[in-house]
Parts: sequence; structure tokens; C-alpha cells
Amino acid sequence: MTGQPNTRPADPFGLAGWSKGELARLVNRQAAAMGHPQLATDTSRVRRWIDMGEIPRDPVPRVLAALFTERLGRVVTIEDLGLVRHGRTGKRQGGGDEELPDGMPWAPEQTAAVLTEFTGMDLMLNRRGLVGAGAALTAGSALSGAMHDWLHTDPTLKADAPDLDHPLHADPAGFDRYDAAPVGSQEVAELERSVEVFRAWDAARGGGLQRKAVVGQLNEVGGMLTYRHPPHLQRRLWGVAANLAVLAGWMSHDVGLEPTAQKYFIIATHAAREGGDRPRAGEALSRAARQMVHLGRPDDALDLMRLAQSGAGEQLQPRTKAMFHTIEAWAQAAMGKGQAMRRTLGRAEELFVSDKGDGEPLDWMQTFKDEDLYGMQALAYRTLAEFDPGAAVHAQHYAEKALALRIDGRERSKIFDHLSMASACFIADDPEQAARYARLALMAMGSNSSRRTWHRLREMYRLTAQYATYPKIHELREEIELAMPRTKGKGAAGSAAV
Repeated sequence: MTGQPNTRPADPFGLAGWSKGELARLVNRQAAAMGHPQLATDTSRVRRWIDMGEIPRDPVPRVLAALFTERLGRVVTIEDLGLVRHGRTGKRQGGGDEELPDGMPWAPEQTAAVLTEFTGMDLMLNRRGLVGAGAALTAGSALSGAMHDWLHTDPTLKADAPDLDHPLHADPAGFDRYDAAPVGSQEVAELERSVEVFRAWDAARGGGLQRKAVVGQLNEVGGMLTYRHPPHLQRRLWGVAANLAVLAGWMSHDVGLEPTAQKYFIIATHAAREGGDRPRAGEALSRAARQMVHLGRPDDALDLMRLAQSGAGEQLQPRTKAMFHTIEAWAQAAMGKGQAMRRTLGRAEELFVSDKGDGEPLDWMQTFKDEDLYGMQALAYRTLAEFDPGAAVHAQHYAEKALALRIDGRERSKIFDHLSMASACFIADDPEQAARYARLALMAMGSNSSRRTWHRLREMYRLTAQYATYPKIHELREEIELAMPRTKGKGAAGSAAV
């Protein structure tokens, strides 16, 4: 007990609208449902948890996390509630202490437990039809400050399981706790292949249709990681966990579950580092950076990219460095920094061309091909064109090159390229060409579950306003308004104008 109020659960407690007595009764009822009928708490205990900083013993933190998760319709973990006994402070870059956001970086033996708890809560939201949104994202500067020193050191792989007297142990974490059991190389290989299947599906159809399956697979892998496997298998399992967590984060981002996505990217960073794969940890952070640009926070994205690039170490292959630079350039474009963006894209091109494929290819970099470099260049120039219309012609050039190579079934990327081209054409005062590419995107979007494509369509829709009197553009606007998903309290046109 600290004697100080625990401020972490204040927001969830206030949003839930429970009295302390009501919460005590709910804890007892939920604990019994989770197999702990002996638990008996009361109003005075709840008061001590919140007003005096007392951390209750297990299973109370898990019970509280489950209650708040169901009540608020988003994942709430024991870390979010400030009920972790191993909580500590970290060092800021440049000195000084700070409280690490979400308990980061957590101890190595906690990674599997955090992973399993979070995925279990996420699956619970899926089962009960809740939305899983509403939390706030941690700023990129806070993440990079908390994780800088930790990411720059190499972990010691001590079979990566909790050091207990018996080999079979799993910290209780969430409803979908997996019974830890040994797995062999064949099972791990099958898990690695499943990642490829999920990745291909996501690229083709968007994140909405398979997200639950990916989260469920990740939940099981988290359970497997609580068993002490031989180091070579444990590292591969951490690699599977990192890949699935990145994919779960990307799918969550794709359907608008932004705080959930960010948590998965952080989990992926931890998992990759536990497996000794610092480049993969950097790539996971680069996904969080792309998310920040998408949400209009390019300064946070740059903070995360600096950490991703430095924390990935010297093992980075040129193509991975090139990909990192394209994200950095997009963030710079979103800030109107044209010269910096052009320099960064120039470095990306040089690195991409210099990659001779001498090193062992990284499975998670197989989808960053020539067309992806061109697509990111098109996106950066299209973003810059909001500040400098002259950049639109370069966006058209790169989008055309990307589209000429889009033959591998990654339909979502093709939609983005069509929208980059359409937007650039509108900015370049070529509405007829813009309408053609916009309709190509619109035709493909009906069979894709990606909400990000609709977000980009809204950005393009805004550019059609000055051409609304043109018959073809008037028709296009009507088609978009009819197709646009409706949001609560808004009609299609209102949504499209966002």
C-alpha cells in the first residue's frame, strides 16, 4: 500500500459509473464465475484500492480487468488499472524519472503473460459483440522515451519462461488462458506457415475478416511461451508471436481500433526483442509510426521512427532501412517539410537499389517490393501536395509506376494507389482523370474490409468540392455518398466530408 490514491483506474471507474459498494458486489460475483467463489470483498477494500493505492492480490486484478473490459467495451488490462506489483519507474533519455506508460518496458517473464491477458480480453470483446475502442493512444514521444534504453540492450534468453521450481507454469492472464504444453519443430513450422496465410488474407481483403482468428492464434502462442522450451524453439515461438502481434495490430488499425492496435504493436516489439530479433522490433514500432501519421500525429511518428531505426541495431538490411525511410518521409510530408521529405525519399531509393539480396531474406519484408516503394513515394508526394500543389505531378508519376506492378493480389494496396492517383489528379487540375481512378478504387472497396481505404476516400472526396458543378464529378460525388459507410448521427455526405 502506497498511502496515495491510485489514479490509473480513476478514468475507467468514472466512466463505468459504479459506486464502490456496487463494484465490490460485482467483483464477488465475477470472481465466483471465474472459479473463485471464496473471494469476498467489500466497500472498504475497494476504497483502499482506489484511495490508498493498495494493490489487491490475485485474482482480484484480473477480475477487475474483466469487469471494466466488459463495461467499457474496450480492452482494459491490469496494467491499465495500475494493479501490477512489479511496477517501476524508468529513465528518460537525458536523465530524470518518468512513469512508464502501460508498465513498459515490462520484465521479460511478463511478456507472455501480458500477451495472453490482452488477447484474452480482446477475444472476450469479440464474443460479446462489444466494440473495443475508446481508450487514448500513448504519444509517440512517451513510448520512445520509455523504451529507448530497454530496446538498445540485448535480452538474455533464459528459456524465456518464468523461473519456477517446476517446468510447467503459466501466469493467470485473462479468460482464455492456454494450458501450457511443449511443442516441437513441426508445430512451430505450422504456426509460421499460418502467419503467411493470415498475412496474405489481410493484404487481399483487409483486416476485418480474419482479425479474430489472428488474435486467437496469438493467444495460444502466448500460452505456449509459458512452457520452457529449448532455446532454438523458444526463439522461433517468440518470432511467431511478434509476427502475429504485428498482424493483429495492423488489422486492428485497419478497422479503426486504434488503441488496441497500438497495444499490439508494443507487444510485438517486446516479443521480437525477447526472441533476439531487434530488426523485427524496429519494424513493429514503424507500424505504430504509420498509425500515427494516419491519425494526424506526424511528430509522434517521427519520434517512433527514430527509435525504430536506432533500436533495430546494425542487423538492418538495406531494404528494411529503405522502408523505414519511406515512413519517415510520409511523416515529414504531413508536416509540410518538402525538402526534408525529398532527401529522405532519396535515401530510401538509394538503399532499396543497393540491396542485392545477399543476406537471408526476412519473411516479414517479402511484401516490400518495387511497387511498395513507389506506392509510398506516391503517398508522400500526394500528402505534400496539400501544402505544395506542385508535388501532385510527382505523386501521379509514382502511383502510375506502382499500379503497373500491382499483380500479386494485394488489393488493398492497389486501392490506396488508385486513391493517391485520384487525389493527385484533382490537385493537379485534371478532374476527368481523377474520376476514372476514383471509380476504380470505389469498385474494389466493396469487397474489402479495410476502413482505412474509406478514410482515404474521404480525403479524396474533399478535393472534389471545387469540381462539383462538372457533370462527371457531380455523379462521382453522388456515388461516393451512396457507398460511404454511415456513422452514428451523420449521413453519408457528412461522413464523406470529414
